[in-house]
Amino acid sequence: MASRRNVLKAGARSAASMVPLMLGLPACGQTVACEGPVEAASDRPLRAQAEDRGLLFGVAADRGALEGDLSYAQSIAAECSLLTPENDMKWQALRPKPDSFAFDDADWLVTFAEENGLRVHGHTLAWHYQLPDWFETTVDSANASSFLRDHIETVVGRYAGRVRSWDVVNEAIEPQDGRDDGLRRTPWLQRLGPDYIDLAYHAAAEADPDAVLVYNDYDIEYEGGYFEDRRRHLLDLLTGMVERGVPIHALGVQSHLRGHHQPEFDSFIAFLAEVADLGLDLMVTELDVRDHELAADVAERDCGVAATYQAYLDAVLDQPRLRSLAVWGLSDRYSWLSEFEPRDDGLPVRPLPLDREMKRKPAWNAISKALAG
Repeated sequence: MASRRNVLKAGARSAASMVPLMLGLPACGQTVACEGPVEAASDRPLRAQAEDRGLLFGVAADRGALEGDLSYAQSIAAECSLLTPENDMKWQALRPKPDSFAFDDADWLVTFAEENGLRVHGHTLAWHYQLPDWFETTVDSANASSFLRDHIETVVGRYAGRVRSWDVVNEAIEPQDGRDDGLRRTPWLQRLGPDYIDLAYHAAAEADPDAVLVYNDYDIEYEGGYFEDRRRHLLDLLTGMVERGVPIHALGVQSHLRGHHQPEFDSFIAFLAEVADLGLDLMVTELDVRDHELAADVAERDCGVAATYQAYLDAVLDQPRLRSLAVWGLSDRYSWLSEFEPRDDGLPVRPLPLDREMKRKPAWNAISKALAG
C-alpha cells in the first residue's frame, strides 16, 4: 500500500454523510439562468487557483475509492489541497466494539494525504448518524459522557499535528424536532442534554490545542422560513458557545445545493457576516449541486449545475473569513447522491466538478471562474 501511495505522489502533479431528507421545504421556484457554456478562468488545478485567494480547495473521499481507483486518487492529488474522510473517521468505522478502535482506514487516509501534499480535515467526532450497532444498548446517561470524552481524546490525540481541523459536532440543529433551543433530539442530547456540545469541544481542545475546531451543518443557504429557522437557531447556538468560552473556531457550511432552486443568498450572506462578527472563521465543507430535478439532456443539465455553483460561489467567496472550499466528492463516479438522491429517470447523477471519466465539466469551469473573481 505504501508503494502505491508513492506512485500516486509521483504521478499526480503531472496529470486533480448522509444528509437526512428535508421536510417542509418551501417551493423551489425557478432555476438559475443558464446562459451557455462556462469558460474556466485557468487550466491550472483548482488547488492552485484557490491558493491565489488564500484558500484550501478540498474533497471528501474514503480509502476504498482512493486505493481502488488510481485515476481518482491521481485526480484528487492533483486538484486538491485538503482531504476530508467521507466515512472512515465516523464512529461506525472507528468503533467496532465498545472497548476498541479500528484505525487502519483512517491511518491510510492521513498517510495518503501527507504523501500527496494535502492537509486533513477530520469528520466527525459527534454525530447522530453512523453510530455503531452496539451504541444503543451500551451507552446510557450514566456512561455517555465518558464514552464521548474517551472517543474524542483518543481520536484527536492520535492525529494531533496531522489532522489540522475537525468537525467536532455535526448537524445538532433541527427546529422541526420541536425544542425551544432548536437542537436536534440526538442520542447524545437524549443521554447528556445540551451540555454534550460543550463537552465535545473541550475534549477536542485538550487532545490537540492547535487544532481548528469546527461546527458543521446543512440547509442554511436559501431564503424561506425553513432555512431562516435553521439560521436563527444556529446563530443562537454559536453565540452561546462563544459567550461561554467554548473552544470553537469556525462554522462549516455544508452547501448541498439544489440545482432546481432559485439561488438567492442575501439572507445567507448576512448570516455569515453575523457569524464572522462572533470571531469565527468560515469553511465550505461539503459542496455539491443536486441535479435530480434538472433536465435529462446532459449539456443542459451540466449548464444548470455549473450556473448554481457559480451563483453560490460568487456570493460566498467574498467573505473575508472564508478559509476553505471543499466538494463532497470530486468525480460523479463517487457521489453520495447516486444512492441517496438518484434521478427518477435512472440517469447517472452529475453533481460534481469531474465526470465519471475524471474529465473536467462545466462545474469545474464554474468553480475556476468564481475563484478568479
